[in-house]
Amino acid sequence: MGKSYQYIQIALLILVLLLVSCKNDTKSKPSPKAPLNTEKKKQVNSPKKYILPQNRRYIFDSITSENAVAFFTKYGKENPETNIKIKTRLGTIRVRLYKDTPLHRASFLYLIKTGYYDTTCFYRVVPDFIVQGGNSDNLVTPTYKDQLNDYRIPSEFRKNRGHKRGCIAAARDWVNNPTKESTPFEFYFIQATKDQSHLNFEHTVFGEIIDGIEVIDKITKVKIDRYEWPEKEIPMEITILD
Repeated sequence: MGKSYQYIQIALLILVLLLVSCKNDTKSKPSPKAPLNTEKKKQVNSPKKYILPQNRRYIFDSITSENAVAFFTKYGKENPETNIKIKTRLGTIRVRLYKDTPLHRASFLYLIKTGYYDTTCFYRVVPDFIVQGGNSDNLVTPTYKDQLNDYRIPSEFRKNRGHKRGCIAAARDWVNNPTKESTPFEFYFIQATKDQSHLNFEHTVFGEIIDGIEVIDKITKVKIDRYEWPEKEIPMEITILD
């Protein structure tokens, strides 16, 4: 009776250890439905290009979360463009920005014109889900963010702007962000053909691809590491068309 009890205890202990191991493995695997947040997963270990001298600044406007609405309302009226071009080593994407998400449109244009996105790349790739850009390993990229105080943009949800294939939407922090404000820096394209409506009213959709949608399909076919980061970088160059 004593030995049988010991065998049962040992068997239960092994079962518990196996369950814990499986749980940890599950946590380590990124889910295709994972929140599109702004937390960078990859450890920075690549060569640091474009190191910014301490006495040099690229941004001279003082933008904060407190004055962002007023600043970009004015900026949007002065900069009415809606069509942009994103050039990558895998092809060129043309995007139309929506006028009914004016703060996101204006902020995106502002960051293009100040050169921020030209320091970034597509850094997260999840096949049959999304490709995400607007960050990089270059030290100049966080320098831009620091100059802009990591401001946020109020959500601009629209019933007719769902997460369809080819849309562009803003990433956001999921912690301490009850009103679902967007980060202006990081964005993603929906590459999936399947329904992604679980993201509606969670992230602001502010535009869509009008030409070159095959490029995001090409991006999802590149080799990625366990952080969903392309093994060969996919830098971007964004210009405004009209």
